[in-house]
Amino acid sequence: MTGPTPLRDYRAVNLADKLSLLHEQWSQRVVAEMNDYQFKIAKVEGEFLWHAHAETDEAFLVVAGELRLDFRDGAVTLRAGELFVVPRGVEHKPSATHETHILVIEPRGVVNTGAAHNERTQPNDRWV
Repeated sequence: MTGPTPLRDYRAVNLADKLSLLHEQWSQRVVAEMNDYQFKIAKVEGEFLWHAHAETDEAFLVVAGELRLDFRDGAVTLRAGELFVVPRGVEHKPSATHETHILVIEPRGVVNTGAAHNERTQPNDRWV
Protein backbone atom coordinates (compact mmCIF):
# COMPACT_ATOMS: atom_id res chain seq x y z
CA MET A 1 0.00 0.00 0.00
CA THR A 2 1.33 3.44 -0.87
CA GLY A 3 0.99 6.58 1.22
CA PRO A 4 -0.87 9.74 0.26
CA THR A 5 0.35 11.75 -2.70
CA PRO A 6 2.13 14.92 -1.54
CA LEU A 7 0.32 18.15 -2.31
CA ARG A 8 1.66 19.97 -5.35
CA ASP A 9 1.88 23.69 -5.89
CA TYR A 10 -0.32 24.30 -8.93
CA ARG A 11 0.33 28.03 -9.29
CA ALA A 12 1.28 29.57 -12.61
CA VAL A 13 4.46 31.63 -12.84
CA ASN A 14 3.42 35.18 -13.71
CA LEU A 15 6.39 36.67 -15.57
CA ALA A 16 5.17 40.27 -15.20
CA ASP A 17 4.86 39.86 -11.42
CA LYS A 18 8.30 38.27 -11.18
CA LEU A 19 9.90 40.93 -13.41
CA SER A 20 8.43 43.67 -11.19
CA LEU A 21 10.65 42.34 -8.38
CA LEU A 22 13.87 42.89 -10.37
CA HIS A 23 15.70 46.21 -10.09
CA GLU A 24 19.14 45.46 -11.55
CA GLN A 25 20.00 45.27 -15.25
CA TRP A 26 21.50 42.05 -16.66
CA SER A 27 20.90 40.18 -13.40
CA GLN A 28 19.15 36.90 -14.24
CA ARG A 29 16.83 35.21 -11.75
CA VAL A 30 15.40 31.70 -11.99
CA VAL A 31 11.60 31.43 -12.05
CA ALA A 32 11.18 27.73 -12.92
CA GLU A 33 13.04 24.51 -13.66
CA MET A 34 12.24 21.64 -15.99
CA ASN A 35 14.48 18.59 -15.76
CA ASP A 36 17.98 20.12 -15.89
CA TYR A 37 16.84 23.37 -17.58
CA GLN A 38 16.23 26.68 -15.89
CA PHE A 39 13.90 29.48 -16.99
CA LYS A 40 15.56 32.79 -16.08
CA ILE A 41 14.15 36.30 -16.33
CA ALA A 42 16.11 39.53 -16.59
CA LYS A 43 15.70 43.20 -17.30
CA VAL A 44 18.33 44.35 -19.79
CA GLU A 45 19.41 47.69 -21.23
CA GLY A 46 22.62 48.70 -22.97
CA GLU A 47 25.20 46.25 -24.26
CA PHE A 48 26.29 42.96 -22.76
CA LEU A 49 29.62 41.40 -23.74
CA TRP A 50 30.72 39.07 -26.49
CA HIS A 51 30.57 35.51 -25.22
CA ALA A 52 29.71 31.94 -26.19
CA HIS A 53 28.50 28.80 -24.44
CA ALA A 54 30.63 25.91 -25.69
CA GLU A 55 28.45 23.15 -24.24
CA THR A 56 24.87 24.31 -24.81
CA ASP A 57 22.37 26.23 -26.89
CA GLU A 58 20.74 29.28 -25.26
CA ALA A 59 17.15 30.39 -25.91
CA PHE A 60 16.03 34.03 -25.64
CA LEU A 61 12.33 34.97 -25.48
CA VAL A 62 11.45 38.67 -25.35
CA VAL A 63 8.61 39.38 -22.94
CA ALA A 64 8.59 43.18 -23.44
CA GLY A 65 10.77 45.55 -25.46
CA GLU A 66 13.33 44.72 -28.13
CA LEU A 67 16.53 42.69 -27.92
CA ARG A 68 19.30 42.64 -30.51
CA LEU A 69 21.60 39.64 -30.71
CA ASP A 70 24.79 40.43 -32.60
CA PHE A 71 26.88 37.65 -34.09
CA ARG A 72 30.28 37.94 -35.76
CA ASP A 73 28.56 37.38 -39.12
CA GLY A 74 25.14 39.03 -38.64
CA ALA A 75 22.40 39.95 -36.17
CA VAL A 76 18.78 39.28 -35.25
CA THR A 77 16.35 41.63 -33.52
CA LEU A 78 13.66 40.14 -31.31
CA ARG A 79 10.47 41.90 -30.29
CA ALA A 80 7.89 40.98 -27.63
CA GLY A 81 6.69 37.42 -28.18
CA GLU A 82 9.65 36.41 -30.35
CA LEU A 83 12.11 33.63 -29.58
CA PHE A 84 15.59 32.83 -30.87
CA VAL A 85 17.92 29.95 -30.05
CA VAL A 86 21.64 30.72 -30.16
CA PRO A 87 23.42 27.48 -31.11
CA ARG A 88 26.13 26.16 -28.82
CA GLY A 89 29.54 27.65 -29.41
CA VAL A 90 28.26 30.66 -31.38
CA GLU A 91 29.69 33.93 -30.10
CA HIS A 92 27.00 36.53 -29.48
CA LYS A 93 26.43 39.90 -27.82
CA PRO A 94 22.94 40.83 -26.58
CA SER A 95 21.94 44.50 -26.40
CA ALA A 96 18.86 46.63 -25.88
CA THR A 97 18.45 50.33 -26.63
CA HIS A 98 15.65 50.63 -24.02
CA GLU A 99 14.82 48.46 -21.04
CA THR A 100 13.75 45.05 -22.29
CA HIS A 101 12.38 42.09 -20.34
CA ILE A 102 13.61 38.64 -21.38
CA LEU A 103 13.25 34.98 -20.50
CA VAL A 104 16.38 32.87 -21.02
CA ILE A 105 16.19 29.07 -21.14
CA GLU A 106 19.38 27.11 -20.57
CA PRO A 107 20.71 24.17 -18.54
CA ARG A 108 21.24 24.63 -14.82
CA GLY A 109 24.77 25.80 -14.03
CA VAL A 110 25.46 27.74 -17.24
CA VAL A 111 27.49 30.88 -16.54
CA ASN A 112 25.78 33.92 -18.07
CA THR A 113 29.05 35.23 -19.53
CA GLY A 114 30.26 31.90 -20.90
CA ALA A 115 34.02 31.41 -20.44
CA ALA A 116 34.52 35.15 -19.87
CA HIS A 117 34.39 36.25 -16.23
CA ASN A 118 34.03 39.93 -15.38
CA GLU A 119 31.75 42.41 -13.57
CA ARG A 120 28.73 41.12 -15.55
CA THR A 121 29.20 37.50 -14.41
CA GLN A 122 26.30 36.54 -12.14
CA PRO A 123 26.02 33.75 -9.58
CA ASN A 124 23.82 30.81 -10.57
CA ASP A 125 20.64 29.51 -8.95
CA ARG A 126 19.29 32.84 -7.70
CA TRP A 127 15.51 32.51 -7.60
CA VAL A 128 12.85 35.18 -7.56
